[in-house]
Amino acid sequence: MIKKISNYQLNRIKGVFYGQAIGDALGLGTEFLNKGEVAQHYPSGLTDYTQIIQDKHRIRWSIGDWTDDTDQFLCICNAIMRAKAVDEFIFAEELFKWFKGNPMGIGKTVYKVLSIPQFALFPHKAAEIYWKISKGKNASNGAIMRTSILGTFTFWDYDKVIQHTEKIARVTHWDNRCVGSSVIITLIIAHLIYESKVLGIDEINSIGEKYDSRINEYVALALNKQIESLNLDEPNSIGYTLKALSAGLWAYFNANSFEEGILKIIQEGGDADTNACIAGSILGAKFGFTSIPNKYVSGLKNHNELEETFNRYIEILEDVYQKDI
Repeated sequence: MIKKISNYQLNRIKGVFYGQAIGDALGLGTEFLNKGEVAQHYPSGLTDYTQIIQDKHRIRWSIGDWTDDTDQFLCICNAIMRAKAVDEFIFAEELFKWFKGNPMGIGKTVYKVLSIPQFALFPHKAAEIYWKISKGKNASNGAIMRTSILGTFTFWDYDKVIQHTEKIARVTHWDNRCVGSSVIITLIIAHLIYESKVLGIDEINSIGEKYDSRINEYVALALNKQIESLNLDEPNSIGYTLKALSAGLWAYFNANSFEEGILKIIQEGGDADTNACIAGSILGAKFGFTSIPNKYVSGLKNHNELEETFNRYIEILEDVYQKDI
């Protein structure tokens, strides 16, 4: 008998794809704003793409469009579909091809690493070089924002999820805080898809400790029901990978629905598109695609492209699943 991925699991995987893109597209509306500015521009809250202000930053994107966060998520997806596996060199090729197209919103770390000569041939070495240039201080959120898809690939094998996430995170982000925070997110997603298991605080801390002792402080922050305690709009840390981790984990522990979690995250401002795409991926895995209000799905500018990509990805995933199980 041929084993197939269950409809329950497919619903969760699709939730990750759409949660990522929706969080990104809605979060753009408050990206780089502080809470006061968010309240000024959205006095009744931001609840729809059509409300997004068209200032100098946001006018570069169409209404309902996602940013570089989801572009890079899809680069991982395209690499997986090419190789029917997770290969850091093929991902590096996809990422570099995207980079040469002059994408909008690209982060400093990704830009600097991809600008190193022969990046595509030696991606891990390029990332390590840039990290050393930063004297080991660079731990930005450009890896955690894109890697949630790796919680859906081989979701039935947690060791592989870890290996895949480490390989892809290190293509641009060498710091263990970046790698560890990404692994926490992908393992949370894999457990939700495979066995509907919600990882507890001790299990998450155990994962974090393997990478960097500084991770656990931000895990603990996420347990506070008051999202304001995360200070997501604090200007000196909005691009920090552990800040983004705490946002995603806050939604994981505290949100009662997909919509509630996303809207509360974006209302805090800061690096809101990244925080919301991470939270969206987790909430999509926790509550499923069918929990997402249709207006957020249909309102995505590239909804048809995302749907086609998801369907092609599932064909590959089904094939890998049948051979692996």
